Amino acid sequence: MHEEIILAGFGGQGVLLLGKLLSEAAMEEGRNVSWLPSYGPEMRGGTANANVIISDEQIGSPIIIESTIVVAMNRPSLEKFEKTLVKDGILFINSSIIDVEPVRKDIQVIKVPANEIASNLGNLKIANIVMAGAIIKKTQIVKLETFIDVIKNNFTSKKTSLIDINLKALEEGAKSIS
Repeated sequence: MHEEIILAGFGGQGVLLLGKLLSEAAMEEGRNVSWLPSYGPEMRGGTANANVIISDEQIGSPIIIESTIVVAMNRPSLEKFEKTLVKDGILFINSSIIDVEPVRKDIQVIKVPANEIASNLGNLKIANIVMAGAIIKKTQIVKLETFIDVIKNNFTSKKTSLIDINLKALEEGAKSIS
């Protein structure tokens, strides 16, 4: 397995955390991992993206030129990163806020109403974990059980109260994939 993933959205949408959690889950499963976050100076509301590489082989560079998976949490991210996908790559779109169709016809497009699901669960900040559930269900990039353990290990002390809602978000994101 060798996946090159670009996760992108506005600052505050949790794309960097999503990349970190996916990376940790892959490491727990014994894979080689690279996580390279990038964000604009504006932080919340600015642009943010993370390059995540998960591989059974050694990783030569953390820079992604051609991605196998793109997660676009907003329209600017779709417009910027759709073109990086390889033929037959997978594009996950946050269909709650992206109101345009992708340009390319040679890729798989998975629409996930991440914001809508998160809002229905009572917290828009968990849209990233909704998307994680969809990614894991569609790609099997990591085991769901491993990702659950990573959530539990990352949400400690004051954040333990967020574990249950994040696990529900993960479950609902997985259910969104038919």
